Amino acid sequence: MNGKIPAYLYEKGNTVKMIVFTAVFALLFINIFQPFGSRAWYPAISDFKYFTFSSLIILTGMLVVVVSRVILAVYSKKNDILYWQYGFWILCEVLAMAVFYSLFSKFVPKESADRDFMDIFRQSAVNTALVLLLPYAISWLYFSWKEKSLLLANMEQEKTADSHTRTLVAFPDEKGDLKISITLENLLYIESADNYATIFYLNKSRQSRFLLRNSLKWMEENLTKDTPLVRCHRSYIVNMDKVKILKKVKGGIVLELDAENTPELPVSKTYYESFMHKFSRYSVN
Repeated sequence: MNGKIPAYLYEKGNTVKMIVFTAVFALLFINIFQPFGSRAWYPAISDFKYFTFSSLIILTGMLVVVVSRVILAVYSKKNDILYWQYGFWILCEVLAMAVFYSLFSKFVPKESADRDFMDIFRQSAVNTALVLLLPYAISWLYFSWKEKSLLLANMEQEKTADSHTRTLVAFPDEKGDLKISITLENLLYIESADNYATIFYLNKSRQSRFLLRNSLKWMEENLTKDTPLVRCHRSYIVNMDKVKILKKVKGGIVLELDAENTPELPVSKTYYESFMHKFSRYSVN
């Protein structure tokens, strides 16, 4: 009860929506259920005139809520609103509207002049609580659902953005200048020759290559951590996500990739243990 209420309960846009919804609900409520003995106020008039009069009464009573919410909005700019405070605020709204309808029922329709004011107030308090609390509760559930849906959408969007950031591999040259960036899903393998590395990747489903002046050692140290890239040979780094078949041959282990026109890549004894360790992690997944 001492916690702060969610901001969506007093945001301007949500407040306007809640007041409009409450007003519509109240109009339907008073015309369908006819509380307060309201139909007996004007027995001789038509249903249309009754609807007009009752609507004016309801809308006048709703001014209590409008004034209350304006005060609440001003108060919320400088102070935190706690749950118990908000509950007390709503109770005051119910009592204020109940007093308004009780005074109207007591002194405006001539047929109600002899009715006891406290009886009118008790009935009015119950009906006013229904008129306010039901649309309030429905509005809060809607705002809460909308807020959670927005948060989930933002989380999914951030997750997708982070995923794209993580899977994009940047390849600088030996001076540190960025030369090319390739998504992991398109990266096949990297082959070294002297001080150069050739990056093999898919571009619009066709195999392409890019020659880069940098060492395979640098790439092993900087690109293989927390990625499916692993060094399998002194001349190769392979993307484990692209390995289709691992098979033992007479000379050791070779890898077949899930792409056309790619050679079989060998796994040398030097890198066998580290390769198999990473392979076991990805084979389980």
